[in-house]
Amino acid sequence: MRLLHTSDWHLGRAFHRVNMLGAQAEFIGHLVTTVRERGVDAVVVSGDVYDRAVPPLAAVELYDDALHRLADLGVPTVMISGNHDSARRLGVGAGLIGRAGIHLRTEPSACGTPVVLSDAHGDVAFYGLPYLEPALVKDEFGVEKAAHEAVLAAAMERVRADLATRARGTRSVVLAHVFVTGGEVSDSERDITVGGVAAVPAGVFDGVDYAALGHLHGCQTITERVRYSGSPLPYSFSEADHRKTMWLVDLDADGSVTAERVDCPVPRGLARIRGTLEELLADPGLAPVEEAWVEATLTDPVRPADPMARLTERFPHTLSLVFDPERAPDDPDVSYASRLAGRSDQEIAEDFVAHVRGAGPDEREQAVLRDAFDAVRADEAVREVAR
Repeated sequence: MRLLHTSDWHLGRAFHRVNMLGAQAEFIGHLVTTVRERGVDAVVVSGDVYDRAVPPLAAVELYDDALHRLADLGVPTVMISGNHDSARRLGVGAGLIGRAGIHLRTEPSACGTPVVLSDAHGDVAFYGLPYLEPALVKDEFGVEKAAHEAVLAAAMERVRADLATRARGTRSVVLAHVFVTGGEVSDSERDITVGGVAAVPAGVFDGVDYAALGHLHGCQTITERVRYSGSPLPYSFSEADHRKTMWLVDLDADGSVTAERVDCPVPRGLARIRGTLEELLADPGLAPVEEAWVEATLTDPVRPADPMARLTERFPHTLSLVFDPERAPDDPDVSYASRLAGRSDQEIAEDFVAHVRGAGPDEREQAVLRDAFDAVRADEAVREVAR
């Protein structure tokens, strides 16, 4: 069975101030063409179809168009909700839509109920694990601690239990929206850290033939059977080095996996350039990125006059301007933002405690801070679901 694995469409999202809806529509067309021309037997979409719980009307219309075009191909599609989606909204009409071959899996309680498709070698069971917000689903899965690994492990127990009841030789595919240990992050994924931990081990997917993952925006192979497709379009300059693709996966009769990357159309390249303003304007080596979307980091010791206007004369698609004067690390003028770069909310809070008290928090106080951050995240998740 040949699968096309994609995720993280983020319909309705912009790239800085650039409306990406046209590029997203072009991607949908490319996906449909790939399905038709490459003999795809099933499409899997591993969450974050939309960029927010209440998407703009234009994004909903594009999603509707995608469903109709996929249904017209007669190729089944299995789709889960991600942490950016409203699972309830995405799942509206799932029963009816399923009759057209578009199978939406947005309910955590249905993790162990697969979509079963068949080929010449027998059945393939597709298990959809939507994004499992630990604080919201721990009771459903009977786990004591609201943690990603605990709820995902419980969901996979249901998958394995169902798979054990099926005919010998039944192959299996799991769709999940999760951060797996070893995955490389970018700046455009929403933080899902709970209890100070965001990642789960890849071993949680042991026992299934292929895990089609979503959430991380870079296409990557965790193991031969556990892969991220990544987002089809860039959504931050941290993705400048990404090659945007989908996975074309062949699941053989014995469950073995071979995979090929299929490139996605990207409207414009990304470039991060750094130097003084005069250096950037004069450097002939930057000619290849003059038509790219540009993030420019200026290292001038004093902020130059009209830097954006001058940059856009040479780099007309400059979208981001960062000032990072080159100074010694102990210089008191090193920016606050620079000191915070790469630090978690927990670490920043602990540093603040140390700053005002003269000593950092002890283990008990660290736990209090961690619980407070988790409570805020859980409250935000509950309010978003209720919208």
